[in-house]
Amino acid sequence: MVSDDFALSRVPASARYPWLSVATQRFGQISGLSQFLLGATLGFGLPFWQAFLAFTLGAVLLELVAIAVGVIGQREGLSTSVLARWTGFGRGGAAVVGLVIGLSATGWFGVQSQLAGSSLARLLGLLPVWAWSLLFGLLVTLIVSYGFRWMAWTAYLTVPAFLILAGVSVITELGRHDLGTLLTDAPPGPQLTLVQAVTLVAGQFMVGAVITPDMTRFNRSAADVVKQTVLGITLGEWVIGSVGVLLAHAVRSSDVSAIVTSSTGLIGMIVIVAAALKVNDWNLYVSSLGLANFLSTVFGRTVHRARLSVVLGVLGSVLGAVGILSGYTGFLSLLAVAFPPIPAIMVAEYFVVKRWRGQLAAGALPATSPTWVPATLVIWLVASLAGRFVTIGLPSVNALIAGFLLYVLAGRLGLLRGYGTHLTEPLPAQQSVVQ
Repeated sequence: MVSDDFALSRVPASARYPWLSVATQRFGQISGLSQFLLGATLGFGLPFWQAFLAFTLGAVLLELVAIAVGVIGQREGLSTSVLARWTGFGRGGAAVVGLVIGLSATGWFGVQSQLAGSSLARLLGLLPVWAWSLLFGLLVTLIVSYGFRWMAWTAYLTVPAFLILAGVSVITELGRHDLGTLLTDAPPGPQLTLVQAVTLVAGQFMVGAVITPDMTRFNRSAADVVKQTVLGITLGEWVIGSVGVLLAHAVRSSDVSAIVTSSTGLIGMIVIVAAALKVNDWNLYVSSLGLANFLSTVFGRTVHRARLSVVLGVLGSVLGAVGILSGYTGFLSLLAVAFPPIPAIMVAEYFVVKRWRGQLAAGALPATSPTWVPATLVIWLVASLAGRFVTIGLPSVNALIAGFLLYVLAGRLGLLRGYGTHLTEPLPAQQSVVQ
């Protein structure tokens, strides 16, 4: 039976999962063909150790953001876009957050679909890239429509399959080269700066960090959130990313997907299917959650999450078929400055300012929420612009710090005022309270 997965309500204690189940999905969300592609992009423009430093700095930034907002999601049992109503954004601002997350995740769905479609077309032929992309979209859509449980089992199967089978191809290729040379030689392509590299790393998974509550609302404790985040992001960034860097140096190209999927026949197909499924199911899942909140807020209509998954899955597949990957680097750079203010504001409100946190303590969803908090939207815009135009430091960090400090300052000055009050939509009783 298709599942709505508490899209607009709290996840009860009875529906929570052991940390390893969620951690497997977290790692699967990061480790995939796109992570090899990111590593290759960095390796094409940086020596290995500079690229490794970029991954390190980016991973630390992402872990801090993901843990902070992840703990909020675990405590409250709410998705990012719903939680935003009482963590600084108000009902209207939360709808905007949901829309931005939904559109961005759908873009990522297109990126992954194009990677999978082009690889399968090259490996198996039979169908053009656009057709493979659409078929993948339908397969992923089927899984996501059945909810978190099906996605958990998908991760159990696809994460080991991808790592083992792709690892064989990678080890075979790297075995043809001297490792010491790969670690010390000059990059084969145009030089990247460290700032550019860290921005790309942060942008690669910044959406994933922002939507961490969508995943951690199924966790049983804050300690589980910390364990799975450190394990998943550290291994995903360092291991998969660093291998991508080495591959770029080995083949003197940033197009390394052919190496990762170089096995032929059934094995090659398993690698591609595993890589696409374990990442793209979460892209589609969080997109459906964000859009469900947007439609409920703006149009007053509760649309079943599974139905949204079908529509967004087809849309994302079409985006992949028309070549969204061509704007990959610019896409990451945009995400790197547009998204950090969102978790910064949520963390500042929940842990420091606490203007609306008291409403969340009731157990059931708060009876009301502010309709708009104009100061928050201004802070979001200003912080994003700071990330884009301030030339000192790292764009993602600048946007993150600016969002946090501006929100705390606005709270101290009494500028955080809600305009309008909206009654929370009635929900089924069995989905309304965390036990």
